[in-house]
Amino acid sequence: METKEFNRQLSGKNNGFLHLFLNLVMLVGFILLIIWVAGLDGMINPENGEPTALVLLPILGGIVLTFVYILHCVGFMIIQPNQSRVLTFFGRYSGTVRQNGFFWVNPFYAKRKISLRARNMDVPPIKVNDKNGNPIMIGLVLVWKIADTYKAVFDIDVDTLTSTAQHGEQAQQTQPQLKGYDSFVHVQSDAALRKVAGHYAYDNIDHNSTELTLRSGAEEINNQLEEELRSRLSIAGIEIVEARINYLAYAAEIASVMLRRQQADAIISAREKIVEGAVSMVELALNKLSEREVVQLDEEKKATMVSNLLVVLCADESASPVINTGSIY
Repeated sequence: METKEFNRQLSGKNNGFLHLFLNLVMLVGFILLIIWVAGLDGMINPENGEPTALVLLPILGGIVLTFVYILHCVGFMIIQPNQSRVLTFFGRYSGTVRQNGFFWVNPFYAKRKISLRARNMDVPPIKVNDKNGNPIMIGLVLVWKIADTYKAVFDIDVDTLTSTAQHGEQAQQTQPQLKGYDSFVHVQSDAALRKVAGHYAYDNIDHNSTELTLRSGAEEINNQLEEELRSRLSIAGIEIVEARINYLAYAAEIASVMLRRQQADAIISAREKIVEGAVSMVELALNKLSEREVVQLDEEKKATMVSNLLVVLCADESASPVINTGSIY
């Protein structure tokens, strides 16, 4: 998006120390003028009792010098690293000063202080519905800074922004009131987070599915969240340094149900591993017995052996076998 911002380069004549010296000269001149006026003779006209022109002119000059001195002091400004001043001359944008140091500019310039430093915002978890309609809690941490001072000052009205991003009475009671750019960023971050979270499911119910989810596709989701935030905050001249989801969980009303589902999935997965291992062990035992000709088993005895081994290997508790000391037949 095209910007109207331009950097105002200050020259040597805007050196603040030079103009500070001029102020000291004017102050000394004002003091000397007072001393000179106080030492004048004939300050009062004896005929009419009014001050003579000899004293009126220095007094008028002193008033003008005082006005110039006070007006001259208004033009001083100090700009620290990663800070700037947006200059306007009677409502007209006159440039942005990003130079660091002590300067003096036209006293009639309105100087708006804008910080260019990176700021960190922790957006508290909010309740949204994922792609499957399940309520989830999701929050993010955001690092941002102002890159375009013209847009930041003239394209949004930060003075009337309030913490409208806080939804619900409970949130308004627990969250602090945000002002200015923080409020604007908070509102847009909330909207972007809701939009991105609504396009994806929390997790895949089918483990064989390769669909991108909030839980499995962290890097891709974060990249899409950054792009969404950039598109929303570019109107205010704000640059997104980093945006990351830092909290993701099911909402309280379905958390217990989802926990049982996860536990069931874990049990099923563990059972599959146990059965797979047990079948491999039974197959190995039968092959070894057959290769070494330890004992000859017919199909019925093999089936009995397989059944007993699977019961022992797949049981939740330790088996208590019955030892047969007689013939197996």
